[in-house]
Amino acid sequence: MNTIPALPYEYPLPDSLDHLALVIIDMQRDFLEPGGFGDALGNDVTQLQAIVPQLKKLLHTFRDLGLLVIHTQECHEPNLSDCPTSKLTRGNAALRIGDRSDMGRILIRDEPGNAIISDLAPRPNEVIIRKPGKGAFYNTPLASVLQKYQITHLLITGVTTEVCVQSTMREANDRGYECLLLEDCTASYFPSFKAATIEMLRAQGGIIGWTSTTDPVCQRLFQISRK
Repeated sequence: MNTIPALPYEYPLPDSLDHLALVIIDMQRDFLEPGGFGDALGNDVTQLQAIVPQLKKLLHTFRDLGLLVIHTQECHEPNLSDCPTSKLTRGNAALRIGDRSDMGRILIRDEPGNAIISDLAPRPNEVIIRKPGKGAFYNTPLASVLQKYQITHLLITGVTTEVCVQSTMREANDRGYECLLLEDCTASYFPSFKAATIEMLRAQGGIIGWTSTTDPVCQRLFQISRK
């Protein structure tokens, strides 16, 4: 069995890498750039920008190997019909979902700020999942996409670790997917939240899944592909 160095123990890969997908969660301008929603909430967006180089490396590895890449975007319809009031009104942000900022309306699909950052821009053959909630399975076609491509194993990355990333990994675990979180490809505005989330996800012998880092993952995937 092929494995990847990970915690709490080695991550078992599928028999064929064709059953492995990379999920990149919400690497959007609204969350990573000044003037976006994350900034409006008073957060330091450089905390999220720090993972971009390693995530680019991982993304290029999947592209070089011809493996499935899935990008998610948290966004809503322009009329906010898919945004519950509880989400719309929560918090004391200077800007709320649907309000106009320097990058267009906050978290509204197809607005400039809702775009994935240019360093990680999806290619035409890559899947984009637009999600109205935190988890990528809620009210989206993600489950059908994974079934279509016969995916059984997920490498999970993106932002923020304790919210959308954790929600998606827990949803995937409940559906039977073997999930590996890349620690240096996920980030939070609050480093202590990220650290606590990682500990929770891999606790109790990997109750939700495994964690690892980019370099050993990329090296192992290339080794297997050359056999």
